[in-house]
Amino acid sequence: MGTSSSPPLESVDRALRLVELLRQGETLTVKAAAEHLDVAPSTAHRLLGALIYRGFAVQDRERRYQAGPAISDRQDTALTTNELRAAARPALDRLYAAVGETVQLMVLQRWNIKFIDGVECDAPLRVGVRIGDLMPAYCSAGGKVLLAELSSSDVEMLHRGGLPPWPTARITTLAALKTQLATVRKRGYGLNNEETERGVSGVGVAVHDPGGAAVAAFTVAVPAVRFDRSNVTAYVTALRDAAALATARIGDLQG
Repeated sequence: MGTSSSPPLESVDRALRLVELLRQGETLTVKAAAEHLDVAPSTAHRLLGALIYRGFAVQDRERRYQAGPAISDRQDTALTTNELRAAARPALDRLYAAVGETVQLMVLQRWNIKFIDGVECDAPLRVGVRIGDLMPAYCSAGGKVLLAELSSSDVEMLHRGGLPPWPTARITTLAALKTQLATVRKRGYGLNNEETERGVSGVGVAVHDPGGAAVAAFTVAVPAVRFDRSNVTAYVTALRDAAALATARIGDLQG
């Protein structure tokens, strides 16, 4: 069989060319990707969205694309779950000491969040930790802040099959989710009003690596009967302090 100088599937070739750039440490904007591939920005954006969906790319705070966990080398930004848990644990303990409620650490896995660590409140009425559990990100305060780190189009790509059902979900359409994520971006934190389960409210903020990519989220989970909106500012302050400490420790690991 002869060989051809042109790729058999042009879209696949374009995606692989982007993967090569990301693996080499390039940070891409949609415009830069489009120029490199000589395609329209809309085409580049769809390709980058597909790479995010499969874990080959992530976005930083400026919506620039970097290598995702599927291709990041060990010297790059990717951390194993155990490394992330170890880096974040002192911050998680500090957060618990500050708020006195159950606190948890979670990561985004496609459209879900996965709880990877937590400290459970010792009050008689408390929220239990969920280590190892998965649930749709759009239901959780921490999941919302992680989704809010993505562009609107990437959120659409992630939920192209519709929102996964959840018994206590209050958001039922992609349009409603995008509206809520716009609010989360403006505030800088997420809220959960009995959306993960009845009787539980929560507040969450994102944890970034030193390069600005969101790698996890911290949440404070409070029994709804004890949740007071006037305390949200204090929760957010404690969450942001903990996130800053975790970011510094992640930088130490990566350095």
